[in-house]
Amino acid sequence: MRRRILAALVALTALATTSPAPAAVAAEQTATAEQRVTAAVFPRPVINEDFPDPDVIQVNGTWYAYSTNNGRGHVPTASAPSPDGPWTIRGDAMPGGPSAGWAQSGRTWAPDVHPNPDGSFTLTYTAWHKASGRQCIGVATANSPLGPFNPVGSQPLICPLNLGGAIDANTFVANDGTRYLLWKNDGNAIGVNSTLWLTRTTNNGTALTGGNTALISSGGVIEAPDLVQRGSQYVLFYSGGSYTGCEYLTSYAVAPSLSGPWTTAYRPLMTTATFDNHVCGPGGADFTNDKVFLHGWVNGSRHLYVADLGWANDYPVVRGSRVRTEAERGTLNNCRVRSGAAGASGGAVAAYIDFADSWVQNTIYAPRAGSYTLWVGYANGSGSTASHGVVVNGNSQGSVSYPVTGWDNWRQASVGVTLNAGWNTIRLTKGNAYAEVDYFELQ
Repeated sequence: MRRRILAALVALTALATTSPAPAAVAAEQTATAEQRVTAAVFPRPVINEDFPDPDVIQVNGTWYAYSTNNGRGHVPTASAPSPDGPWTIRGDAMPGGPSAGWAQSGRTWAPDVHPNPDGSFTLTYTAWHKASGRQCIGVATANSPLGPFNPVGSQPLICPLNLGGAIDANTFVANDGTRYLLWKNDGNAIGVNSTLWLTRTTNNGTALTGGNTALISSGGVIEAPDLVQRGSQYVLFYSGGSYTGCEYLTSYAVAPSLSGPWTTAYRPLMTTATFDNHVCGPGGADFTNDKVFLHGWVNGSRHLYVADLGWANDYPVVRGSRVRTEAERGTLNNCRVRSGAAGASGGAVAAYIDFADSWVQNTIYAPRAGSYTLWVGYANGSGSTASHGVVVNGNSQGSVSYPVTGWDNWRQASVGVTLNAGWNTIRLTKGNAYAEVDYFELQ
C-alpha cells in the first residue's frame, strides 16, 4: 500500500443570525485572523527524516512502516504503537538486498509488505534490473514483519521491458479474499504511456495466477497505486506529477467493479496547495480505513506524515486538505442562483442574499470531530465590509467577514468552525451589507 490520489464531493453552505454592529465586525475580523492559523488540522510529521513511498501495516497491535531505500538500508523499517507514533527506526528489513539473480543494489523502491494466511509475510519491491538497467518488481518472504526478508526466485516477478519496466507494486485483497497485485509499467521512463495494472496472485503473493488488467493510463506521470474497496465502489489512489518537488500530488479514480469504468476525481485529493503549503509534494500515499500515510519534502528529503481519513458516501476526505463544494448547489432560501457569473467556480453563485430570512445551506463531511477552517469564495461590491452569519448544525458560530472586492472579483474569506464527525449542516445568513457566495472549502 502506498500512494494515492485526489478528492471530491461533499456539500456545504449556510449562514446565520442578525447584523453585527461595526465594532463587532472588527472584533470578528480579528478572531477570524487567529482562526485562520489555528482551526485547520494538517498532516502530522511522524518520521522527521528521509522515509519516502511509505507502506504501513498493523500486526498484533503494532504498526510497521517501510520505505524506499536510503542511508538506513535497502528497505528501511520503523514501528510504532499507534499510527500517530511515536515511531522508532528499526533498521533494514531486507539486509541482504534484492535478488542477486537479476537485480543490483541502489534503486530498491516502494516496498509493499503484506501478511499471509500462514503467518508469514511477503515483501514486493522494485529493484534495478541488471540486464536492462530498467526497474522491475521482485518478491521476498520473511517470518516477521521486521524481516529479514529473503528474495524468492532468480528472476523478477514482473518485468515488461517493452513497456519501460515495472514499479510500485501494491497488494490488494478483495472482500471475497481474492489477492491481486497493483503495479505500474514505467512508461514515462521510455516516453510511452504509463498504465496502472491489476494482476491476480497466489494467496501468499509470491506468484502470478492471472493475466494483467489495465485500470487507468496516462501520458504523464501516474504511479504509486493503492486500491480500496468500499461498499458501493472501488477507489484507486495514485500519485501524479514530478516526485522531485512540491508539484507531486495524490488523486484517485472510482469504479463500480474492478473491470471499470473508472472515473477520475474532479480535483486531486491532496496537493501542496490543498494543504496550504504545510506539506510539499504530498504523495506516495498508503491508505488504511481511517488514516493516510504520505511523504512530503523537507530540506531535500521526504519525511513521513499521517493524516485523518474519512469516507463521505464512500469518497475519501483527508483532514486538512481542502474539499470544495459549490454554494449554488445547496439549499437557498429567499435568495437565488446567478448563472453566468464571470470567473466564478462552476460559472454560477448564490446571490441576492439580501433579506433577513435569506440563507444558503448545505452539508459538509468532517473526518473527525473538532476544529476546521471554512473558506468561503465571495465577491463584495457593496462598498463596505459585508458579513454573513455562520450557523452549524442549528447553532450560531459567529460570522464571516468579506472585505470589499467589487462584483465578479472573487476572493476568499475564512472562519473557524467546530464540527461533528460525519455530516454537518452549515448555513450562511444575511449579515452586514451584501456579498455573493461562490463556493465553500472545508479544511
